[in-house]
Amino acid sequence: MVFNVDKCKVMHVGNWEDSRTYYMEDREFSVVSCEKDLGVWISDDMKCSKQSMYACNKAMKVLRMIKRTIRFEDMRVMLSLYKSLVRPHVE
Repeated sequence: MVFNVDKCKVMHVGNWEDSRTYYMEDREFSVVSCEKDLGVWISDDMKCSKQSMYACNKAMKVLRMIKRTIRFEDMRVMLSLYKSLVRPHVE
């Protein structure tokens, strides 16, 4: 298997006074402050604000899609749509 150096990134977690640069095959790794891995946003300060914003925006997109497409507004149908489509993004 070939190692793809272009897809590699470095994240310095915590209060590092010494930010080193890392190289492989004469190429420098790019330094990032936030990265998505396995669907979860990880930031260098270990706060979950980016993940929360991502989940909230995704849930709002689904809510807007439901509002645009569903005209029959029976409470049971809307509750079922909310529980099955929106709530999994927030949880």
